Amino acid sequence: MRRWLAAFAGGGALALALAGCGAPAGIDTDLIDDWPAPVAAQQFVPAADVCHQSSQQVGFLTGYNPTACTEAHRVETMHVGTLTGPGADGGTPPQPGSAGMRAAQTGCDTAVNKAVGADWRSGRLGLTVVLPSPQAWSGGARWYRCDVTEIASIDDTAVDLRTGSLRGALSGAAPLAYRCFNPKLVKDDIDEMVPVSCTAKHHAEFVGVWQAPDTSYAEFTRSTKRTHRACQTMIAKYAKVPDNSQLDFRAGTIYYQPYEEEWRNGNRGVQCFLWISDRNLTRSMKNAGTKGLPVT
Repeated sequence: MRRWLAAFAGGGALALALAGCGAPAGIDTDLIDDWPAPVAAQQFVPAADVCHQSSQQVGFLTGYNPTACTEAHRVETMHVGTLTGPGADGGTPPQPGSAGMRAAQTGCDTAVNKAVGADWRSGRLGLTVVLPSPQAWSGGARWYRCDVTEIASIDDTAVDLRTGSLRGALSGAAPLAYRCFNPKLVKDDIDEMVPVSCTAKHHAEFVGVWQAPDTSYAEFTRSTKRTHRACQTMIAKYAKVPDNSQLDFRAGTIYYQPYEEEWRNGNRGVQCFLWISDRNLTRSMKNAGTKGLPVT
């Protein structure tokens, strides 16, 4: 307080001296209006359409070192959104299973699906939602980052170096898209889905992603018949066959479901496959009709 008063008194004395002597031409005697307005503090927001050497679970600024996607990288930021409403409340970043995390997951699903040309779960892609650090959140940061990776296979989420953007990766020829497979069984469980050409002998084919209802994970895992029936409906649409009780005699189903934490965070995508166990297929069953997928 004393320093503020001293500065104010000094300024007043100078103003009086100038007034008493008369100000020279071109001199503004109002000393207050010449100070520039203070610049508003700018909150850091990461960029979209950049790539990274390594993945982040939390968006610490110290670990932020983007590179061009034409360089070797492991991660691509496809979208950066802003949390609003209940998801932006609270003194800490959204926790797993919270409204904020589910809102960010939904935002990333929508943006990434549009960018890659199909549901990102229909190909060898992984999606990670990155949120600000606790320090940045307390400073007002409300962004979320949608990071996409190319994974080794549906059974192996290992990420290797790549070059080039993943935009459009699941459109057109789509080399990363899931197509035909030979399942490896251990007793009654799928141990691995081995990808093969659809013109080679195979027993399974990817038909689409079913968006499961918003229930608890326990309820979802109990409802195996509902999931099987939902995948059957996807098979009928994919192969262009009637969606009726005869589907049980045309093809079986294999499906991959989200892990519990993924489910709690809003991932409801179930990957559905048709499965023929008693004969070899040597073509895709897409639009095959009743001749291609007969009742047996």
